[in-house]
Amino acid sequence: MTQNARLKAVDEAQASSKRGKFVQLAGKRTINAIKAIRVIGKLGNRSAYEYTEADVKKIASALSKEIEALKARMLSTGTRETIEFEL
Repeated sequence: MTQNARLKAVDEAQASSKRGKFVQLAGKRTINAIKAIRVIGKLGNRSAYEYTEADVKKIASALSKEIEALKARMLSTGTRETIEFEL
C-alpha cells in the first residue's frame, strides 16, 4: 500500500468515525430536546397553572430564536448566540 493510499484510508476512517459520532449524538440530543419541549407543553394545563397569552408568546419566541441560532451555527460559521429568557 502506498503512502497516499494509507493517508486516504486514515482520512476515510476518521470521516466515518466523525459521522458516526455525529449521528449518534444528534439522535440522542434531538430526542432529549423534543422531550424537554413536551414537558414545557404540559404547562398548558389550565387547571394546574395560570398564565397569559403573552407568557406563551415569550416561551414560543425564545424557543424559535434558539432554533434559528441552531440553524445558523450548523449551516454556516456564525457566532454562537446567547438567548436569555425571563417571563
